[in-house]
Amino acid sequence: MPTLVTERRGPVVILRIQREHKRNAIDRETTLGIDAALNALDDDPALRVGIITGTDSIFSAGTDLKEPGARTERGGEYGVIRRRRRKPLIAAVEGAALGGGFEIVLACDLVVASSTARFGLPEALRGVMPTSGGLFRAPRGLPPMIANQLMLTGENLLPQRAFELGLVNELVEPGQAVDKAVELAERICRSAPTSVEQILTRQQDLIADDETRGWAATAAAVEVIVASDDMKEGVAAFFEKRPPAWPGS
Repeated sequence: MPTLVTERRGPVVILRIQREHKRNAIDRETTLGIDAALNALDDDPALRVGIITGTDSIFSAGTDLKEPGARTERGGEYGVIRRRRRKPLIAAVEGAALGGGFEIVLACDLVVASSTARFGLPEALRGVMPTSGGLFRAPRGLPPMIANQLMLTGENLLPQRAFELGLVNELVEPGQAVDKAVELAERICRSAPTSVEQILTRQQDLIADDETRGWAATAAAVEVIVASDDMKEGVAAFFEKRPPAWPGS
C-alpha cells in the first residue's frame, strides 16, 4: 500500500499519510508522494485547495529516524516545508502532530483539528531541535512564550488551547477533521482564483526575509548540536528506550 494516498473531491485534493504502524513518520517514499501531490496541486488549474492529513489516530510523528526522507527541489523537507505555494493548503489533524509533523502543520495556511489532536516539538528531549521551520514558525503561529514552552520543555499543546491561541481555525469532534477541512476548502473555492493566489503569494513575499533569517539561524544551531555529545546521548537513549543522561556538552 502506498504511504501517501490522494483523493480528489472536485477542485479539492486530499493527501493522506498512511504509515500508521510507524506513527505516520515521514520516510523518503512519503516525502516524494507529498511532493508529487503538491506539485499537481500547484500545476493543475482544476485544483484549487489541498488538504493534508494522517490517519484517524495520528497526524504524524515527524521524521522516520531509520528511513529519513529526502529534501525535494520544489518542496524542501517532507516535500512541503519550503514550498512556495500559490494555492491554500489546510492541515486536518486527528491525533498527535509532533516534531516534523507539527512543522508540517505550521507550513500550512489553515488548520482544522479534532478534539483528539495534540501539537508538540519534543526535539530537545532527544538532544536535537526543530529543523524544519519550527524554530521560527512556531513563534509566528503562537505567542512567543507559548512557542518557547513547547520547544524548551517538549510538552504538548492541546487542541482547545491551540484554538484559543489562534493556531487552529476549526475545532471538531473526533473523526470530523477532514470533512470540516473539505467544507472550509469549498468556502475558499467561492473566492476568485486570482485573488486567492495573490493573497498567498504576497504574504510569502512579506515574510521572505524572515524565512531566510530563520533558515540561517536553524543551520547555525544544527551545526552546534550535531557536534555535541548531548545529541549522541539523546539519539542513543531514544533507540534504547531509556532516559537520557545528558553530558551537557
